[in-house]
Amino acid sequence: MSVTIHPNEDQHEARAATLGDVLYGRDTQPRVPESEWRNLVRDIAAADQGALQALYERTHRLVFTLSMRILNDRPSAEEVTLDVFHDVWRRASQYDPIDGSVIGWIMNLTRSRAIDRQRFEQRKKRAGPLPEAAADAAMNECEETADITHRARLLQRALRLLNPAEREAIETAYLSELTYAETAARLNVPLGTLKTRIRSGLVKLRHAFTIGAEP
Repeated sequence: MSVTIHPNEDQHEARAATLGDVLYGRDTQPRVPESEWRNLVRDIAAADQGALQALYERTHRLVFTLSMRILNDRPSAEEVTLDVFHDVWRRASQYDPIDGSVIGWIMNLTRSRAIDRQRFEQRKKRAGPLPEAAADAAMNECEETADITHRARLLQRALRLLNPAEREAIETAYLSELTYAETAARLNVPLGTLKTRIRSGLVKLRHAFTIGAEP
């Protein structure tokens, strides 16, 4: 599961902002009750991607800010931010309100991830430069990982371009590995309607990937 980092966020703002500034933005913006945060986590535990997106939109700046303060490196902080929300997606069912607020839980995940990343970078520096063969292998692995990450982000953005009917048709047909006839029967729609939805959705996805692949 993946989510998108906003790379244009100002680094000075990320380092200087306070917890309240990042979380609530403006003094006039009403504060979110804890019950609403808990509902989002409960929905995420039920595999609701929309709830994860809502939580991300409200807290990603907060996560990025803490990561920057620990790591003092923007690319690393962006990667840690992605890792944190991946952890939220995987561990939402383990969250217990008795242990503290949702924001506190997310910040603990962030701190743990950032410190682990910091220790990894320190060990890498102490180990010194890699032998040439090992360096080439590591470079190839990094490039492959970067390509997978890039494609995942493109797919996440592209899926948002589809309307609910198109997305349901494509996910049902391809993720469930059903024929068009089986998919139409499952969704209780005419076969011609299903094909139209899948065709229009694939056109949108192809266009989104073409744009995203341009230098």
